[in-house]
Amino acid sequence: MFRQHGGQLRLSEALAQGFSRYQFYQLRDEGLIEPVSRGLYRLAELPPIENPDLVAAVTRFPNAVLCLISALDWHGITTQIPHQVHLAVERDARLPVLGYPPVAGYRFSGQAFSEGIEKDEVDGITLNVYNPEKTLADCFKFRNRIGMDVVLEALELYRTRKTFRPGKLMEYARICRVGNVMAPYVEAKL
Repeated sequence: MFRQHGGQLRLSEALAQGFSRYQFYQLRDEGLIEPVSRGLYRLAELPPIENPDLVAAVTRFPNAVLCLISALDWHGITTQIPHQVHLAVERDARLPVLGYPPVAGYRFSGQAFSEGIEKDEVDGITLNVYNPEKTLADCFKFRNRIGMDVVLEALELYRTRKTFRPGKLMEYARICRVGNVMAPYVEAKL
């Protein structure tokens, strides 16, 4: 059953498929499976997880999208170490809350939520993450919450990449309604 789900399985999914709690906990006690986070288990024989915080958050909130500092870190355009997993959800969805790892939830609406989503794979789990341009636009939108120094550093690191696309950057800035705020900074980097 674990192999059908990529080596990881939630207890609730196992119970829904007819597995009993006793059988499940017996596998855990025998060392065949190990807990990743509350309610999430994986086969012990699998290689170690590269990023257990991301795996736990993404498995718990599959419709959320990695955003802001976590997305900057994912794309390698920050020197900041995220102390929380930053996740975006739709405006009417419940904000993600998790004991461990700490999660910061943000509500986005309409195109600001749906545009710029990429699907990547981390430890066998599909991860929704905003592309670098959308992430930078979001950072400008939440600049007072994450700090302008973080935003400007990310913009500078993004500019040095081979894939620097100012047109795409300004397109996402308009979608996120920060075009007028972002334009002087992008023009200064050209």
